[in-house]
Amino acid sequence: MSTPLMFRASMEGGDHGIAPDVSDRHGNRPDPATVALWAFMAVATSLFSLFIAAYVMRMDGTDWSVIAMPWQLWLSTMMLIAGSVCLQLSNGFARHRRWDGAHLLLVSGGVFAIAFLGAQLWAWQTLLESRVAPAGNPAGSFFYLLTAMHGLHVAGGLAGWGATLSGFHRQIGAVRVARRMRLCARYWHFLLAVWLVLFGTLGWLTPEVVRLICGTR
Repeated sequence: MSTPLMFRASMEGGDHGIAPDVSDRHGNRPDPATVALWAFMAVATSLFSLFIAAYVMRMDGTDWSVIAMPWQLWLSTMMLIAGSVCLQLSNGFARHRRWDGAHLLLVSGGVFAIAFLGAQLWAWQTLLESRVAPAGNPAGSFFYLLTAMHGLHVAGGLAGWGATLSGFHRQIGAVRVARRMRLCARYWHFLLAVWLVLFGTLGWLTPEVVRLICGTR
């Protein structure tokens, strides 16, 4: 896959450098998009932290029954790791103005993210076939809630990924495209970190482990 000709022409005709991470082209003012992304990730971190805290506290209920994690979660984890790696490499290629490689890796990162969502839906189907419904067992309810919330954040990230990809098909300049790619990669690393915490919580945090940690066993 080659970089679109229109974008290649804009590389040759203008932007000869990549904008710094925290400043915009008008001076030392913080880049609004960077600030907005950090603020959003802070809010999302607080939200997931509250959900995990509620998950831990709910484990004390007598109606709690641990569910077996579907194997598809391992597949989805690999997809998200691969997507994060691709977007980081894409960012590096853009920094060195290797636009063909940056474009290919950017596309690959989005494809892996879509595959992640597909694997998550497959895991849901597996649980539903095993009669693990969203209602009834609170462990199952939290599983669907937490994975759905994370999936929505991935879907939102795909919207940003699409906007970044469109920069290769419009004459918006190297600086703007590189900035979008940098922010896209950063958000994907955040999604991966959140998912690894959720995966560990859902798969290995049991009532017995919580009692052992809290010293109530």
